[in-house]
Amino acid sequence: MITAVFQRDANHVPITTLGLQAEKTITYVAGTTGATGATTLFTVTGVVALRIFGYCTLDLTGSGTLEAGVAGNTAALLAQTTGTAIDAGEIWIDTAPATVEALPAYQVVAANVIQTIASATITAGILTYYAQFVPISADGNVVAA
Repeated sequence: MITAVFQRDANHVPITTLGLQAEKTITYVAGTTGATGATTLFTVTGVVALRIFGYCTLDLTGSGTLEAGVAGNTAALLAQTTGTAIDAGEIWIDTAPATVEALPAYQVVAANVIQTIASATITAGILTYYAQFVPISADGNVVAA
């Protein structure tokens, strides 16, 4: 069963052109959510066409780096970026977050999406990950972990 939803306009009409969407917000704290290592962002079932980006609402602090991808290719979806380069109001799709970005291209994914923090902790900040997807296989789905 697909539990993701279409975004809706002001009249509650589904906006289907961007695909289904799942989102996950992380409030970073050193030693827990900001600790070094991998964390599952989205559980992927089957095969999906997926694009992911982050939106920051509170500057990230700490000298750690972030990337998003899958096991074995941890930067496949979002390139490794220093946390302090991601500021409030910016969209993260590449190593130079900005307030205006082109939507990233869809990629075919058949594994859980992970975030990897490396080199040091992310000590503070808030980042929301948006995963827009279209099922390819009959069981294709994406759910926030």
